[in-house]
Parts: sequence; structure tokens; C-alpha cells
Amino acid sequence: MSIPPLGWINVHASLLPRFRGAAPIHWAIARGEQRTGVTTMQLDAGMDTGPILEQLALQITADETTPELSARLSQAGAELIVQSLLRLYRGEISPVAQNSIDASYAPILKKEDGRIDWNCSARVIFDRMRGFTPWPGAYTSFREQNCQIWGRPDLVGSIAAPVSAGQLLQSPDSPGIWYVACGEGSFLRLEFLQLQGRKRITAQEFANGARLSPSDRFL
Repeated sequence: MSIPPLGWINVHASLLPRFRGAAPIHWAIARGEQRTGVTTMQLDAGMDTGPILEQLALQITADETTPELSARLSQAGAELIVQSLLRLYRGEISPVAQNSIDASYAPILKKEDGRIDWNCSARVIFDRMRGFTPWPGAYTSFREQNCQIWGRPDLVGSIAAPVSAGQLLQSPDSPGIWYVACGEGSFLRLEFLQLQGRKRITAQEFANGARLSPSDRFL
């Protein structure tokens, strides 16, 4: 098999050497990054370690999910690879070695990555929800069942009693609204929930069906 004279060229959905690996978009969002992009590169024997041709940076919006960002990066990557191939052929760009000191990794996702640690702040949990959409999602345990969670950080009115991470709280101002206490004194407002084997329902439907009380908690 003949080898291309300019090497094998690839496009990667991150600003290498950041987020080398199988799931760069998921982990960029899950780790709260505000900026990512696409990189064209020559392949070598390593995993996403080859010399860089060009990069294009994009901002990650505050509510953006993996499918939404993937669509934007796909378009940007398609345009960049065409540009890079033309410029490389014309001799207008030269490959630049990556600085491995700045490298980070985005391993393939596992089911357990979606389990919520309620000791984290609501913002960290929300970022992982966005990053792990649609799989593995963000889930917790409720009455010994797995429960998928959708929500977002929010402020809560005055709370009379001490609360602990994972504790469910009814809004002091709107009884139909429920929150989960998270780390660093933050709160996640519940929007939708889905018990294992059931359909997705609103937080209010869940609260009514489960007859939630402030003694209930997610684990």
C-alpha cells in the first residue's frame, strides 16, 4: 500500500493536546470548559499525538449539551479539514509538534460516569448532565431504584433547617417546585425525572406520584 506523501490527516474535536481520546466533546462539557474547538493533524503511532496543522476555537455556551456542540464542531471540522488539506498541499502550513506537558485525556464513557455525586456543586452536576447527554445521562438512587435526573442550578429561598447533600427540598415560595441540596451550599432545581423502567415525567408529577417529603433524599 502506498503512503500519502503528506501523511495521513485527521480532524479531532478538541484543541489538542487538550482532551485526547475517544470522547473529547463529552468531557470538555462535563469538566466545565468554556472553550473548545477542532484540530487538524497528521497521524502518528500515538493516540491523538500527531503534529498539528491548524486549529479553530469555539466557545461552549452555558447550557449547551453534547449533541448540540457536536453539531457545531462537525460543521467547523468539515470546513477546517478542507482548508488544511489545500494549504498543506500548497506548502502554506507546516506541522507543529504537540506539547505533551499540556495534554489532558477524554476516555471512553462508562455507565458509572453518569452517577451523580451530590457532594459536588450544582454547577458541576449540571455540567456533567450536559456532557453526558444522551448517554450515560445523570442518574442517582431513589428508594433503591436508579433514577435519571434533569435539572439546573438555581437559588432557593430561606431554608429554616440544616440540609445535607442529596436531600430533597420543597420550594418555600412555590410548593410545586423541588430542589436537591448539593455541595458548597448550592441547589439543583429538578425539571424531569425517570425511574428505571418508567417514562420521563416532570418534577411535579414525580413529587405527586412518589409523595415526596423533605425526609426523602437521593443517594
